[in-house]
Amino acid sequence: MWLHASTRLDFNPEVATPFLFMLRPRSGWQQWIGREEYVLAPSVPAVEFTDAFGNLCQRLVAPAGPFSIHASAAIECPTSADAAPGAPFVEVQFLPEEVLPFLLPSRFCESDCFYEMAADLTAGCLPGWNQVRAIVDHVARTIRYTPGSGSILRSAREVNDCSDAVCRDMTHLAIALTRALSIPARMVVGYLESLAPMDLHAWFEAFVGGRWYTFDPTQLNLDGGRVAIAYGRDAADVAIFTQFGDPVPLTLMEVRVQPMNAPPAALGRLLP
Repeated sequence: MWLHASTRLDFNPEVATPFLFMLRPRSGWQQWIGREEYVLAPSVPAVEFTDAFGNLCQRLVAPAGPFSIHASAAIECPTSADAAPGAPFVEVQFLPEEVLPFLLPSRFCESDCFYEMAADLTAGCLPGWNQVRAIVDHVARTIRYTPGSGSILRSAREVNDCSDAVCRDMTHLAIALTRALSIPARMVVGYLESLAPMDLHAWFEAFVGGRWYTFDPTQLNLDGGRVAIAYGRDAADVAIFTQFGDPVPLTLMEVRVQPMNAPPAALGRLLP
């Protein structure tokens, strides 16, 4: 399917302020970026680089006064994420080197504190995909998904003591439990076609059966097109914007995702 996805961010800094942004999805085996726009108003010089996780990052200095960014793209992606019950656990010595960082504890995913809990939750499960699904089911069952309630970043340990949370926080807990079983897990931020209310969304991927699979403790049904913007160890790696200096409030954030009736003209297609 083809989606048109966009994000608009408005700021009003009092002084010139350095920013880093992650607003451009990139083509990969699960998505193809057919067309995109990236508009700065007012226009300022920007430099793009690729971070350690392969994310496209934009670096700029916003001038004093009203400043906005509008990033949009036409993307081809599957209509739902695939599942693979029974996909096996991959022993650590056979993991690709590039997935090894996603085994380790990180700032918001303290996996070293969750081994006993993870082992209890997955007792009797076939090692691999089935273990991760048991973890996701537990997080979804015990924590109420409450969009718009997460103004403060919370770590997995903090979320484990809560009764409600946003997608980002629930994902932190699921990642920490998954890594505690020596299964690589990485955070994803992006667009989800069927999300309500519409916003940018966080989920995670676990490496089982020799590849990454999507898991989402807020959406147990994986229907709906997903567009990944950024990957990382936790929320610290996938912030859509990072501002330096005196705090600058975000005055407007508008996210839209709409199915397209037809692909953009004269563009390539996602390979099977």
